[in-house]
Amino acid sequence: MAEQISVKELLKDSPKNWGKWGDDDEVGSLNYLTPAVVAKAAGSIKSGKTFTLQVKMANPEGDPVWPGRQGATRINVMDAGHYHAGKGPAFAGGAQYADDYMTFFLQGSTQYDALGHVWYDDKIWNGRDSKTTIGGLAFASILPIAEKGVVGRGILLDMARFRGKESLAPGETFTHEDLQACAKKQGCEIQKNDILVIRTGWIAQYYKIGSVEFYKDFIEPGLTHSDALVKWFHEMEIPNLVTDTIANEVTTDPVSGVTLPLHNALMRNLGVTLTEIAWLDDLAADCASDGQYTFLYVAAPLKVCNGTGAPVNPVVIK
Repeated sequence: MAEQISVKELLKDSPKNWGKWGDDDEVGSLNYLTPAVVAKAAGSIKSGKTFTLQVKMANPEGDPVWPGRQGATRINVMDAGHYHAGKGPAFAGGAQYADDYMTFFLQGSTQYDALGHVWYDDKIWNGRDSKTTIGGLAFASILPIAEKGVVGRGILLDMARFRGKESLAPGETFTHEDLQACAKKQGCEIQKNDILVIRTGWIAQYYKIGSVEFYKDFIEPGLTHSDALVKWFHEMEIPNLVTDTIANEVTTDPVSGVTLPLHNALMRNLGVTLTEIAWLDDLAADCASDGQYTFLYVAAPLKVCNGTGAPVNPVVIK
């Protein structure tokens, strides 16, 4: 059995954008989304149709999350029962109300990763020491991304339809060349600074087959690492990768055996923001119907101080 390669060794020649936007930059490749890029992206709006991409939270059917995390729990703390029991607060005029709260992992729904979320060799995005994550991300947290917001031209790449499937299989991989071939078949082209929105059909399977089968021998489909793929992301200046999977990439790279290498190659090294657990089936069905696969993509995660990520409900406008 071959000795396990480290992510450091795997990515030893991988390009970095550290310092490109200054030593204090915390939003990375989102800097590519300049006002000029955003204004041009607005031209993708043709019909005014809108779609939201967040999965439901505290869903009675369950919330798809990374193994080891838990879905959101919503609890009522005030409702009509309190008033029927004579325990509801009285307001002048007789108004009554319901109230509740939720507990959840910040990455327990459709969400953005902070650039400081994953690292290797004791360095996070932009070369900062990983000790800056202790007790909360003092650098490259989700807050700067949330304050900036994400607006640009999105392009749906429906890999499931491209391969004639309802969903890609567990562990099924694809490359940037596959993405380009998918775009060509759809009648569109991936352009520089595009927000890549990739549908595998995977998250929809959670609701169709149930959580037990979904998590059995868990390995997701997705992009697989190669030097050529990382170079392509770098040259195309991709600001944001959005997928309907929990971790944006095949769980374990089939060649190197490394777990989630693209989190480091793209996010830690290039500053590409990762958006996970997106609901893409409704958007994909509409794109297949009208043939329009490009659109204005707008998103802003919650402004959580020092957070490693935050929930988001992206809006697509076609």
